[in-house]
Amino acid sequence: MSEWLELLEWPAMAASLLAAWLVASTSARRRLAGFWVFLVSNALWIAWGWQDSAWALIVLNACLAAMNVRGIVKNEGGDGAS
Repeated sequence: MSEWLELLEWPAMAASLLAAWLVASTSARRRLAGFWVFLVSNALWIAWGWQDSAWALIVLNACLAAMNVRGIVKNEGGDGAS
């Protein structure tokens, strides 16, 4: 199982890059997708960090996940204002 979790590092990195690109979009739909992809990347980073006992990485991604949920809620209005 540990070997499988080690492989999560690269998909987590790719998801983080894709999410950042999407969140930077002027399209509310793409921004919303970006926040969801960020949540997936947060989960992947947490799983990867757990097997390596990288507690700071786990805490960081838990906090980032909370901010991404906030982004989803604020973006649901369509224009992302406020």
